[in-house]
Formats: sequence, C-alpha cells, structure tokens
Amino acid sequence: MTNAGFGAEPLIVIRRAFATALTLAGLAALAGLAQLNPVADAMAESRTAALLAKPGALPDMALGPAKAPVTIVEYASLTCPHCAAFGENVFPMLKSKYIDTGKLRFVFREFPLEIKAAAASMLARCIADGDAEKYFGAVEQLFKQQDQLMDQTTATLKQIGAQQAGMSERAVEGCVKDQALLDKLKADQEFASKQLKVDATPTFFINGEISKGAMSFEELDKKIRSLLKK
Repeated sequence: MTNAGFGAEPLIVIRRAFATALTLAGLAALAGLAQLNPVADAMAESRTAALLAKPGALPDMALGPAKAPVTIVEYASLTCPHCAAFGENVFPMLKSKYIDTGKLRFVFREFPLEIKAAAASMLARCIADGDAEKYFGAVEQLFKQQDQLMDQTTATLKQIGAQQAGMSERAVEGCVKDQALLDKLKADQEFASKQLKVDATPTFFINGEISKGAMSFEELDKKIRSLLKK
C-alpha cells in the first residue's frame, strides 16, 4: 500500500508539470504569433500598395503631392449614395486639413455599379481632359445632382457637361458613347475587383490598408494622425 501511494504521487506531479509545460508552450506560441501578425499585416499592406501603384488603363485623378506621407485611394460609384455623402460632407474637411497642407494624397478611382454611373464617370473624364482639379469639380457636381442623374440621366449629363466645360449636347453624347473610354473604365474596374478585392463602394485604401464602407471624418482623422506619427 505504501509503495503504491508513493509511486502515484510522482506521477501526479509529472502530469501537472507536463500540463504546465503545454500551457507555457501554448502561450509562447501565441506570443510568437502576436509578434508575427504585425509583420504579416505590414507585408500584406506593402503588396497591396504595390498593386495600387500600378498604372491603370486610365490615368489616376489625384489631389495632393505624390510624396505625401499618407495616400488614400477611394473606389467609388457616382450613383452610390454613401459615396455622395462622403464627397459632400467628409471630403471638403479632408481636403482643407490634409490635402491642401501637403500631408495627404487623395486618389479617386471609378468603380461604377451600373451603366448610369459609368456614363457619369466617362463625362467627368471628358470634362477633365487630364486635369485633376477639373475632374474633382465634375465629380462634386455629379454627386450633388445624384438624384437628378438617376431620374433624368441624359438631361443631367448634358447640363453638367455644358456648365463645367462648355460641352455641346453632341459632345456629351459622343463622350458617353466612346467605346474605347468605356473599355478602359471596365479594365480598371476588373483589376480592382480581381486583384484588390473591391466589391462595394465606397472602398478606401489608406496607405495600403483596406477599409470598406462609409467613413466619417473623425475616423479618417484618427487614422491619418496615427500614420503621420510613424
């Protein structure tokens, strides 16, 4: 009896020690994963940033210096209400605080969800003729008149084309029927969908980190300030 009792006790101790070792090993493994995750995240963001930097079929429309410490790329549809709300309520503050002060580069990329949005994007490109300031001005007007754009597409496009660039009705019609321009728009959208996993609007990439859905100025402000501190 005495020997049996004596033999059982070390076994219990060994089991407890083994369980403790397993627990410590698990904690160590988790700690290791915690250290690796930021590295993996940084590598993923770097890969995404490289994809975002690849030239598209259409030239980027951007405001702010190319070497700004923070870059935001927005994929938007001109018939998306959340995109319009961002453009009207958030973007002006973003421009005033960060773009105009050289701290932020903002890139607007088309991701039309339907043919009306595609036509509007094409008109903005024609109005701009490569000028980013004119492009953003056209986008602003298209967002402001989004309801009219949805209800009376052709009339609204012709009105904005005339107001923003003095375009004739024929010029507007020619612009939105330009198959080569439409093909380039589709190619860039397909790249965003397949390579960057964009599947909704608005979608933002902030220094390569993806964020889907509407963002408030407060959210962006906090994110930008944290990036500027790095």
